[in-house]
Amino acid sequence: MFSFTVAAVVFGVVFLAELPDKTALAGLMLGARYRAAYVFAGVAAAFALHVGLAIAAGSALSLLPQRLLSAFVGALFLGGAAMLLFKKDEDEEEIRKPADQSFWKVSGAGFTLILVAEFGDLTQIMTANLAARYHDPLSVGVGAVLALWTVAGLGILGGRTLMRYVPLRLITKVAALVMLTLGGFSVYEAVTG
Repeated sequence: MFSFTVAAVVFGVVFLAELPDKTALAGLMLGARYRAAYVFAGVAAAFALHVGLAIAAGSALSLLPQRLLSAFVGALFLGGAAMLLFKKDEDEEEIRKPADQSFWKVSGAGFTLILVAEFGDLTQIMTANLAARYHDPLSVGVGAVLALWTVAGLGILGGRTLMRYVPLRLITKVAALVMLTLGGFSVYEAVTG
């Protein structure tokens, strides 16, 4: 059964964690050079694949005993929060321009970039954790995919404007705080459960 609450929580956590990531910058750079719809099609397909893999991993994690699962998920959330708080700002990577502007070339470039750049990324690990925590692959998957697609769309269409009004460091700190809260709650469950 689909849970709007779970999907909304997942959306918020994944959105905040992904917004300061290199994906928004990559989407911004691709969107500035190519037709936005073509870029989004490739990026969206890559994110859907990533979420599917994360949901499968999270479903496997959910087979662990509840206390062990809570401790493991809590440790991963706390590690993710630490990564967000202590990561250094990354330089924008140069993206090669496809020789032609056809749908398949542009969307393929977006798909390949996201597939490689996001594999094993923090939000993919978080999605697996959330799938294990909530035992609701559909709701977690929908929330995660919509969050990733929203960040990609913002990056492709309006990343420059957003970053002018909302400092990247603030977004990163809010995402880290949310992850610390989730991690602390999971560890608390492991200890008291």
